[in-house]
Order: sequence, then structure tokens, then C-alpha cells
Amino acid sequence: MRINCLSCGHMVDLEDDYDDYEGEVKCFVCSTTLEVRTEEGRIKNVRLAKKIPLVPVEQVIEVPFVP
Repeated sequence: MRINCLSCGHMVDLEDDYDDYEGEVKCFVCSTTLEVRTEEGRIKNVRLAKKIPLVPVEQVIEVPFVP
């Protein structure tokens, strides 16, 4: 099976181990993580994996240590 990376378009080859699979696949070209679902050797769903957004350091609030 082959899928196109939704970020860079690179063709990602999936081995037979992915015939019945639900989980993440990483594009080795752009490092984007894709969520993939396959059944009986057929691709059912491919989407970008949800990432937790990074918070800029300026927005981090320091909490004083109280023993």
C-alpha cells in the first residue's frame, strides 16, 4: 500500500504489517505524523495527526514555590 504525505506529497510505502492498522505513520521526508486507518489491505482514512501547540515562553506564568 502507498499513501501520499498530506504535508509534502511524498509517497509513503506501507508494508504488509499495515494491512489492518490504526495508528500513526511518520513521513521520513518531512517528519509529519499522519494518522492512518487501514482494513484488509485497503486505506480507509488518512489525516494529519493532532499536535499540541507550543506555548511561547513569554506566555508561561511563573508560579512561586511555597514549601
